Amino acid sequence: MPFIRAYLRASTQEQDASRARSDLIRFAEERDQKIASFYIENESGATLKRPELFRLLSDCQPGDVLLIEQVDRLSRLNAADWERLRAEIASRSVRIVALDLPTSWTMLSPATASDQFTGRMFEAINNMLLDMLAAIARKDYEDRRRRQAQGIARAKAEGAYKGRPENTERNTAILAMLKAGQSWSSIQKATGCGKATLARLRARMTGEEKTTAA
Repeated sequence: MPFIRAYLRASTQEQDASRARSDLIRFAEERDQKIASFYIENESGATLKRPELFRLLSDCQPGDVLLIEQVDRLSRLNAADWERLRAEIASRSVRIVALDLPTSWTMLSPATASDQFTGRMFEAINNMLLDMLAAIARKDYEDRRRRQAQGIARAKAEGAYKGRPENTERNTAILAMLKAGQSWSSIQKATGCGKATLARLRARMTGEEKTTAA
């Protein structure tokens, strides 16, 4: 029985990183397997700065399975960073199984595990397909970024660009926490906001307090 660790990722705090959890559980159950642990985070797939992914890898033992919904949940990295991540995974002898990569499903088959030749053959095939899907995921990321930049430039030229709408509900809660004297780390943990957001809201709060005092 392989030890299966599931990785779930979404790009922003507004997205539900655990959305595919039930699909991964059902996939494992259909093969009489159980997922031992879940690692969930909201980080861009285009960066290697993903604490939960690397916590997963540090927890792995040789032969463990890293289960993902799609290859792009693991990587939208550029070629150099993808090679670094692949090398880290390979150094730990972790096997990748993705729901959108059917050839990888054989990694959960007892027959594959017991047949060294078959296992190595499928590993080589999977590595090739992983590289291809990772490259496609990166291209999709770059295409979407380019279209977004073009749309913003066009909107600015037409005087219609207003920027990203503010998350007023979240920011109101953050302001209340700041006023209550909570630490930045506790606020970040509770809301998932970044330091730049905290700094901006703190400046806004300080400005409001100065205006009130005046």
